Amino acid sequence: MAPATLINDFETYPGGCREFDGTSNPVKSSKSPLPDVKEFECSSATVDDIVSALKITGGVIVRNFLDLEDINRILEDVNPYLEADKPWGGDFFPPETRRAFGLMGKSPTFATSMVGNPLWTGVTDALLTSHLKYNWVGDKNEESISVPQLHNTIVFRIGPGARAQALHRDDTPHHPDHRAVAEHVLGRDCGVGLFVGATRTTKANGATRFIPGSHLWDYREGPPKEEQTVFAELNPGDAFMMLSGCFHGGSANTTKNEDRVLLSTFSCRGWLRQEENQYLANSIDSIRGLPPALQERMGYGLSRPFLGWVNLQSPMYILHPEVPQEQKDLL
Repeated sequence: MAPATLINDFETYPGGCREFDGTSNPVKSSKSPLPDVKEFECSSATVDDIVSALKITGGVIVRNFLDLEDINRILEDVNPYLEADKPWGGDFFPPETRRAFGLMGKSPTFATSMVGNPLWTGVTDALLTSHLKYNWVGDKNEESISVPQLHNTIVFRIGPGARAQALHRDDTPHHPDHRAVAEHVLGRDCGVGLFVGATRTTKANGATRFIPGSHLWDYREGPPKEEQTVFAELNPGDAFMMLSGCFHGGSANTTKNEDRVLLSTFSCRGWLRQEENQYLANSIDSIRGLPPALQERMGYGLSRPFLGWVNLQSPMYILHPEVPQEQKDLL
């Protein structure tokens, strides 16, 4: 049977409508029991483990995702940019926050260990790959695959006294308007986020808090309730992965002398506009030495069919002019 769609208090099927029975397969809402947040050890976790948990809860913790050597190298690369950053003038970030951006060109370790981490890319591939199954060109059906792309790269340093960030969803730049569902369906997500603690991350110093299961709610429902939040407390190197449809926010740093430093990146679907403009945030020379797979994930690869070309060719030829390019359909 084709899946049902909830519209107000009715379910629609190919055969018509019927009144929604919330007891048979209830859709999720703020009144639903909150699912438990699962934790995994990076060395033993599989992509399937994490994806299955994300579908239910919207967020998972992965212990020992990065080693301390990689974290220290990343901090060495980005500390000058954190020091040079200025307080935010709006309401979204507390003034005690400092940020560094454009990290694919500023920190090779961030690029390879965070964005290129195989567990992370496996999770994003599973959740964000699009398969165009029906594209009739004359009498031939041309199938295409669009793989995920890098959405943004940020390192945050949040100092003592910072207030809590308002709860929000990170998929709003793409204007989603989802209705509540009983369970996750592939294709619902615009993006997935990865947060790694570079310092100890606790409730006291402002750990990210989120509402488990809120990615399945009706987007018209609100405002989000603080009493439903769970804190993603991390040791250095631990990761928190989260679907971009979850309500979340940075919390207040109530300590006297603890900075919270968080490494962050998001991926989005290959045919959506990226939040951070990778082509201006990173000079070509600064990313020319990255592995080609990472360059493609930045957006220099095509979203097939035919999306993102330069002179009807993959932008990769700009980075690698020595590689012969074929004149052919970009399907």
